[in-house]
Amino acid sequence: MKKLNIYTIVAAVSLLAGLPLLPACNESGEALRVEMTTGPDLSKANVSYISNRSPLKPLSFIKLPVGTVKPDGWLRKYLLLQKEGLTGKLMEISAWLDKKNNAWLQAGGDHGWEEVPYWLKGYGDMAYILGDTAMIAETKVWLEGVLNSRRPDGYFGPVNIRDGKQDLWPNMIMLWCLQSYYEYSGDERVIDLVRDYFKWQLTVPDEDFLETYWENSRGGDNLLSVYWLYNITGDEFLLDLAHKLHRNTACWTDESKLPNWHNVNIAQCFREPATYYMLSGDSADLKASYRVHNLVRRIFGQVPGGMFGADENARVGYIDPRQGTETCGFVEQMASDEIMLRLTGDPFWADNCEDVSFNSYPAAVMPDFRSLRYITCPNHVVSDSKDHKPGIDNGGPFLAMNPFSSRCCQHNHAQGWPYYIENMIYATPDNGLAAVIYGPCHATAKVGENSTEVRIEESTTYPFEEGIRFTLSLDTASTFPLYLRIPGWCKGAEISVNGASVGSSLQSGQYARINRIWSDGDVVTLTLPMTLGVRRWAVNQNSASVSYGPLTFALQIDEEYRKVNSAETAIWDSGWQESADVDAWPSYEIYPASDWNYALKLDDSLPLDKSLKVVRREWPSDSFPFTAENSPIYIEAQGRQIPSWGIDRYGLCAVLPEAGTPCSEVLDDIKLIPMGAARLRISAFPVTDK
Repeated sequence: MKKLNIYTIVAAVSLLAGLPLLPACNESGEALRVEMTTGPDLSKANVSYISNRSPLKPLSFIKLPVGTVKPDGWLRKYLLLQKEGLTGKLMEISAWLDKKNNAWLQAGGDHGWEEVPYWLKGYGDMAYILGDTAMIAETKVWLEGVLNSRRPDGYFGPVNIRDGKQDLWPNMIMLWCLQSYYEYSGDERVIDLVRDYFKWQLTVPDEDFLETYWENSRGGDNLLSVYWLYNITGDEFLLDLAHKLHRNTACWTDESKLPNWHNVNIAQCFREPATYYMLSGDSADLKASYRVHNLVRRIFGQVPGGMFGADENARVGYIDPRQGTETCGFVEQMASDEIMLRLTGDPFWADNCEDVSFNSYPAAVMPDFRSLRYITCPNHVVSDSKDHKPGIDNGGPFLAMNPFSSRCCQHNHAQGWPYYIENMIYATPDNGLAAVIYGPCHATAKVGENSTEVRIEESTTYPFEEGIRFTLSLDTASTFPLYLRIPGWCKGAEISVNGASVGSSLQSGQYARINRIWSDGDVVTLTLPMTLGVRRWAVNQNSASVSYGPLTFALQIDEEYRKVNSAETAIWDSGWQESADVDAWPSYEIYPASDWNYALKLDDSLPLDKSLKVVRREWPSDSFPFTAENSPIYIEAQGRQIPSWGIDRYGLCAVLPEAGTPCSEVLDDIKLIPMGAARLRISAFPVTDK
């Protein structure tokens, strides 16, 4: 009888289990095990990194300590722009970050309530990621103020009474700042402060707990921090507090309605039931988060870019792609996607995070990161300082690029890219690593049951190219699994290890799990073929959006930038320090300098490459691809103008014209660029087949 080798046995077991096993051999003849899976083995426990303690359900992915994952390429360029732009300079110009009489630095201070922690949670994490000593020192100034604000009863931070009750919302944000600082420093004062604060929360009667608007909506942020401390200390009282937080937080589990329709609240709070599910174990809680996400997209999210049209609040009848999203909404959705990914392992959340990160968020800020706009829309053809209410649900100059407007987004924008970077590479319960959100980066982490240190370098210009190269460096060979996400949009993905192909039967929307003995210098190449795609938005006049891989494309509109006085065009709730040079921080209005009212020519009877041509060009010398001039990829297309489609009475891009609206007889050549590189854009097009 022929003796079966171990690989034959493993293959047979895998086939019986219904798991695709893709075989290949390296030069020494060693079999490579590559399995498709929906997530890591949750029956294991990571020996190197803290994860959920019982009775919490296990995390699918474990975030590495802040500063472990470091950006390269265009991602590092983005952080450096943030450092020299708003994020890094806000403490010098923002009235809310003025240290004199600041509520976070001295008892009885009169400003900085929400803005300080909003800014610090991005600024501090960016400091740790970059290893910037000056930024770290600035971060510690604020955190020392926080640590020194601790009261005998356990409360910390500003005393902010609203409707006769203490508002805990700013403390929820600051808890995240403290968590990052503890990950970076190991300062045990953080644990002492947070433990005492949570004991104080337990003493507050339910009728006085989480009663004001923001804290009531956003109690899920507090809940995550309770889990964080529980996983470190195992203090049983924290589980009681977790239940208390859930029952006093706004109900995001209702099947037919939401507690409110505020843009940022939805993006931030839909995850609360899934968070509570980690304790309750009730699948209805998990399903509720998916249901809210799907409900909002079904009604208000029939637009490209991964978001939904809510301006300030989602409104019945306002579903056109000219409705926008707060910059706060973009970064909070990215954070929610990252959290949902860790909780569930579902690759869908990584797909959505990349969609928002690549297509929606970049256009909300100027390329130099020195100003931003409050609201950015999928179809956005005027970016001025006028009041466009009720076309948008905000009264004031909410569309201009202003460094001082509005104070929430001015500070909260800071978290977007730092949090993205922290969530690119995870530890897994089975002592492996997972690359789940892609881009150029590197990380040093511990793997295997012996906690072997490995450096993994991810080399790519993704999302602008198909190839991602992972190089592993380690002193001692180690066995551990490496998970690679296969995006839902990708067909025909391929993986090779040290040049040996492991096949191409890789399932979209799953993970490829490579388990082997890894050695120094091993190289894994992931190829994600990008193809042209078109999404049709039936409820929005059957308009069309063009994609290529994870990128959505928009009409390239020539952009005319007009410098305006920031003090004269700022939103009413803005403010700046007396020493700030407003002239050095100008605002910009952006106007179209070319026609934008085009219907895209598409013939559904023909392959897309007959109507659209993808063109590549050199990578930009400054490594910043999110401008029309720098984009390394564009699409040649054709379109016809729609003369009746113009600016409406509110000064906005008019809603999409009905199908069959007369078009020009002239067929023009047009260029499409990545949506994230277009500060003015049409990304949901009327369609003509002529």
